[in-house]
Amino acid sequence: MGFHLSGSFRQEKEPGSIRVVTWNVARFLEMKRNNNKGSQTRLKMMELLKEQNADILCLQEFFHSYDTLWYPNIDYITQKLNYPYHYFSQDNDGYRHYTGSIIFSRYPIVDSGIIRYPRPTLPDALIHADLKVNEDTIRVYTTHLQSLQFGKEDYEKIEEIRAVQDSLLLNSRTIFSKVKRGVVNRSIQADIIGQVLEDSPYPLLFGGDLNDIPNSYTYSTVRGDMQDAFLKKGFGIGRTFSSLSPTLRIDYIFADHHFRIRQFKRIIKQYSDHYMLVTDVQLK
Repeated sequence: MGFHLSGSFRQEKEPGSIRVVTWNVARFLEMKRNNNKGSQTRLKMMELLKEQNADILCLQEFFHSYDTLWYPNIDYITQKLNYPYHYFSQDNDGYRHYTGSIIFSRYPIVDSGIIRYPRPTLPDALIHADLKVNEDTIRVYTTHLQSLQFGKEDYEKIEEIRAVQDSLLLNSRTIFSKVKRGVVNRSIQADIIGQVLEDSPYPLLFGGDLNDIPNSYTYSTVRGDMQDAFLKKGFGIGRTFSSLSPTLRIDYIFADHHFRIRQFKRIIKQYSDHYMLVTDVQLK
């Protein structure tokens, strides 16, 4: 729970502050160029990103295509939103469509790296970018961890269980199997992240979708002794996932002890199935 009833978020950044956004953008809903509702929502999402005037964007489930019939989202954000630097978790293998995690920055990227998670976890990756901020260098990580991979039928079964319309045992078997697999796989990924973050040679920021809640092994292992921006400056439960339970806080911004958390906000817009998180930090 967050217990900070501070004033409203100040849109104008204070001198010396660094504004960070993390958001699972769900491939911006529409990947192929057209003018349907999904594409209109994509433009609203881009406008929302622009409004934040952030220095660093950590985006998960990001989509980019080199096919002219599909959306080249890297080009759009670079040119229209003014982010000249980026690092994307893609392998240039000749394929034309890519989905993964990406870091956009208005600070120069002086180094970057990627770690692929081992099987049987999904092919998401942990990526980092080292950014030159005035005379300092900071390291920014982002990632997207194993989801529960619930499909439409799973959500329907959950609703039937809620309404006691069918057998609890029959409907829950597949659901609990997916939950168990997700927990096991995320623990593998979390162990890797925890070890890697401990070795950072620079002040450290982390923004990502952990697909797990604050009382989980995943959260405690990844966070370690870092500050949780929501707990420092937020209020309430801090839900970040719009489906299922209203208590699901599964997206986070962490900062190590080199930073001071200045302010934080959630933006509750029904665009992606996740809410955008924004925080201002300052190097001590």
